[in-house]
Amino acid sequence: MTEEQLKNIAQQLRKPEGDWGIEMGEKMNVGNKLINLHTINALVPKANDAILEIGMGNGFFVKDIFTLENTVQYKGCDYSKEMVNKATTLNKKLIKEGKVGFFLANADKIPFEDGEFNTVFTINTIYFWEDPQRILEEIRRVLKPNGKLIISLRPKSSMAAYPFVKYGFDMFTKSEVFQLLRNNDFIVTNHIEKEEPGQEIDGKTMKVETLIVCAQKNQ
Repeated sequence: MTEEQLKNIAQQLRKPEGDWGIEMGEKMNVGNKLINLHTINALVPKANDAILEIGMGNGFFVKDIFTLENTVQYKGCDYSKEMVNKATTLNKKLIKEGKVGFFLANADKIPFEDGEFNTVFTINTIYFWEDPQRILEEIRRVLKPNGKLIISLRPKSSMAAYPFVKYGFDMFTKSEVFQLLRNNDFIVTNHIEKEEPGQEIDGKTMKVETLIVCAQKNQ
């Protein structure tokens, strides 16, 4: 791939836009299937939990949360209007039942009340946080006392080999994620590491790893 193509891929991964963005969202469903399902299992939702996802993409995996606990209330926010629109279309039934809502919003200005959520989770967005401290402040604000935060990502050990990450990706090791959370009044409670089947990118088989970091709001 050319450098321009790599740059465009990076831009679409950061904020899917237009027809290509919609197509990219569908490709991410395939490439990120396991990290999504592992993260959803890590939610361990309780009855009537209020859950917020930051950067839900096209919302394809939202339905899987309800197979674990059918009484949760889920909200998702994304700053791509294409993804919000697509997620709304894909989850019409859950929206009609009053269980799900999708919102156009930036992570540094979450449009919800203080202490609204039991759990906030986000998958493959931390690379794009321009102001991590501000975003974590917002997450703390909307979490209930002792609320849970789950951050899932491809760790630097595998992510660094991807050819598009030089265009706007901040990569993290496990210890760097731990430190970021501790510096912002979260207590790291658990982490999960998984190695997934390799994925082919531009003719090369790339190593794929999942890191899921679970933390609790520190009172």
